[in-house]
Amino acid sequence: MTLRRSAAALAAAAVLGAVAAPAASAAPAPSPVAIPSGLYGKSDPTYDGVFRQSLALLAQQTVGVKPATKAVDWLVAQQCDNGGFPAFRADASRPCDAKVLVDTNATAAAVQALKALGGQDATVKKAVGWLKSVQNKDGGWPYSPGTPSDANSTSIVVGALVAAGERPKDAMGKDWKSSLDALLAFQADCAGKAENQGAFAFQPDKAGKKFPNADATAAVVTAAAQKTMVVAPAKTNEELKPAADCEAGMTSPEAAVDGGSDYLARLLAKNGQHLMSAMPGAEDKPDFGNTADATVALAAAGHRDAAAKPAQWLARNGAAWAKQTGPAAWAQLVFAAHATGMDPRSFGGTDLVEQLNATGPAPQAKQAAEDAGKKDEAKKDDTGGSSATWWVVGVAFVASMGAGFLISGRNKKNQQL
Repeated sequence: MTLRRSAAALAAAAVLGAVAAPAASAAPAPSPVAIPSGLYGKSDPTYDGVFRQSLALLAQQTVGVKPATKAVDWLVAQQCDNGGFPAFRADASRPCDAKVLVDTNATAAAVQALKALGGQDATVKKAVGWLKSVQNKDGGWPYSPGTPSDANSTSIVVGALVAAGERPKDAMGKDWKSSLDALLAFQADCAGKAENQGAFAFQPDKAGKKFPNADATAAVVTAAAQKTMVVAPAKTNEELKPAADCEAGMTSPEAAVDGGSDYLARLLAKNGQHLMSAMPGAEDKPDFGNTADATVALAAAGHRDAAAKPAQWLARNGAAWAKQTGPAAWAQLVFAAHATGMDPRSFGGTDLVEQLNATGPAPQAKQAAEDAGKKDEAKKDDTGGSSATWWVVGVAFVASMGAGFLISGRNKKNQQL
């Protein structure tokens, strides 16, 4: 299940159908919304608050960082009574009404994060129940309930089901098609173009044509492999296999994994081991977010060597993009590094974990250390600037000299809590 950035979901769906990352070249606009203290990122959270929070928390959990309690509490409080999560709601104390639009992407991302963190079983169960209730009859999921299924939304929900311990093949639509069957239906048209073999589309256009989409392909590969956002490094290296004949179609999840992986590897190699932006009317430039998605997808398929190449490109080039884009971008780089066995704390010379942590409330261990430091400072103030303890080491009077030994002391080392 690849990553979608719901900040751009509405705009991308209207133009292309794919949910893509905000342009890395554009600085975040000043936010008209007050940023909650428990939220990661300082840009307007209206369209991506829950999504970026979920990615940030899941990435921290992946690298052994315990997130701040208030960050987890903020995410949990975003859930509506029906179990779904909206992109963001400023006042979580008020019940969700018809104006609060819950969506599958935010909900599925929250499920994966909260399940990994643990201790949120009731919230996760309720969210999974809502996801099942809005499954389309074709077995897939849309971004917004009641609209046509798309490859990316279907994929991220499959990842959520896997994270929650569910079996995607048991999630059936009214047409008795499972979520895995739905993934296969997004196979892109080849139209005699061999280079398009193995690709998947976001969804058919109005004329029913399905055009290749790299991020949709990465999403399908990860979901068909029944993996979540967090993929463990492959222990062995699977050889890439040629995609199935386009006319024959890919008739199983395994074939989708093979075909999609082959397509991604060929496209990455063509572009110098990264993907290019494909937004209509936009200038072609490297697409960092989708490259990270493709890296995770190849790792999920067991193609260790193929995944390592775009991961190395991200290590050389991704930090500037993530710094400008925000916490979700840092999280994506963490996932790519983790999936390929690279060190997230030294990824091309950048500590991804430190950078991610800096975008939100301090993790629990760091906060505890800061609190301890404040206590030490207060203690120093109470003792006139020193917390030293004086120890008498000896006093003796020598009558013939009329002198004595001075009392000496030594500072006791402060212990950090």
